[in-house]
Amino acid sequence: MEGQSPDSLSLKSQVVAGLPIINHFLNKLGIDHLLSAVHPSMYLRSNVSDGQALGVLLRNIILRNCKPLYSHYEWAKRILPELIGLGSPDANGLNDDRIGRALEHLYDADRATLLTEIFRRTVKGFAIDLRQFNNDSTTLTLSGEYHAADGKVVRGKHSVEITYGHNKDHRPDLKQLLFILTVSADGAVPVHCRVMDGNVADVDTHIETWNMLRELSGRADFTYVADCKLCSRKSLEYIDKQKGRFVTVLPRNRREGKWFRTFVKVNDPPWEVAVSRPHPRRRSGSPDVWKVTEAQLPSKEGYRIIWVWNSLMAAEDADSRQARIEKAWIAVEQLKTRLEGKRCRIRTRERVDQEIERILNASGARRWVHIEVKRLEEAQFRQANKGRPGPNTKYRKITREKFSVGILVDNDLVQSDARSDGMFPLITNCRDLKPSEILAAYKSQPQLEKRFEQLKTVQDLAPVWLKNVTRS
Repeated sequence: MEGQSPDSLSLKSQVVAGLPIINHFLNKLGIDHLLSAVHPSMYLRSNVSDGQALGVLLRNIILRNCKPLYSHYEWAKRILPELIGLGSPDANGLNDDRIGRALEHLYDADRATLLTEIFRRTVKGFAIDLRQFNNDSTTLTLSGEYHAADGKVVRGKHSVEITYGHNKDHRPDLKQLLFILTVSADGAVPVHCRVMDGNVADVDTHIETWNMLRELSGRADFTYVADCKLCSRKSLEYIDKQKGRFVTVLPRNRREGKWFRTFVKVNDPPWEVAVSRPHPRRRSGSPDVWKVTEAQLPSKEGYRIIWVWNSLMAAEDADSRQARIEKAWIAVEQLKTRLEGKRCRIRTRERVDQEIERILNASGARRWVHIEVKRLEEAQFRQANKGRPGPNTKYRKITREKFSVGILVDNDLVQSDARSDGMFPLITNCRDLKPSEILAAYKSQPQLEKRFEQLKTVQDLAPVWLKNVTRS
């Protein structure tokens, strides 16, 4: 560069980021080719095709989480164009309206076929094991009214309804959508997802999900693992009749669970150690031990019930129970002090009972504690007549009703309940698996829950404001 003046030189920097790695996997799956088939024609006012716009959006979501559409143009200008499938001048035609129109065309496209093809390429390209799937759901909590997202049929397709429902983020004041995800046990690879109306119950989604997995995998004998919402007579019977396999948690309100918890209070089941490993968080902590045993009685439908015991869960159950009892004890002592004070305004038995009910509800210790109420009489003497008191002053006795409270802990019941600490039942129709193998199948479920955690933390899923439901 000798002989050139500094004024004739320029420096241009462009971002690479993690796009080479992302593109490696996208190219292996042929995602850009599939997106280009969504709507092959070019938008007249832009030199960016639908496939290119959707490809930029996909890469932006992976790298930058959920960002507004209007920010994509500025982001694309800083990226090396070849890494996002654009030529150098093409970024000028990329704006929020262009991406929005591409999403409109994606809404009209055969998205089911698109996702099925991506799934098949993923299985083939990465040799995904299809012998077990794990299913779960979460809520996508949104801020706003979303009057347009009312679930009506738009351009011949059912749109989702953003509405109130059972919110798993503990925000019943906000509207939501239901997001259902199914992953393979082999690496927790997402294989199927659905977004449904915010008021859809989880129990009503499993049969349709299972049918889709059977179609995708081309087999019915895979093991379907889900939480206790799967344990409905209709869902389990359907999967069993279709020669499918399931593993799920038996709900606590089922009679079979109550029978076993009563059984272990006076009997010692033949536990088998399935897993024993060091404490997952503390080196000096007690080991993490998992034991299993099969219940002598099957479920009322004839399915196997496998009981699981975990040492860390048992310690947590004991600590939780003790904390509830202590919370009730402290609240009762505070109430007792108030009742004995001279300025106490709680003067009727009805008010005392209301305070006791509040304590039991707040502490959650109703099962193990009993709060006694004692009625007392407090005598006071006052002058019968006005004036200064003297030797002949007469007094009248005034009796006022007061109350005192005390707490009793049912230690026998505490010790009895402690025998079932750390236990939960699994129900399955898998006759060929050992109890330890059934536990191993269920223990892959936290990988799916980790996906949801990443969705709401690492991916930073944020509320969205929809201009049009067909662009969602």
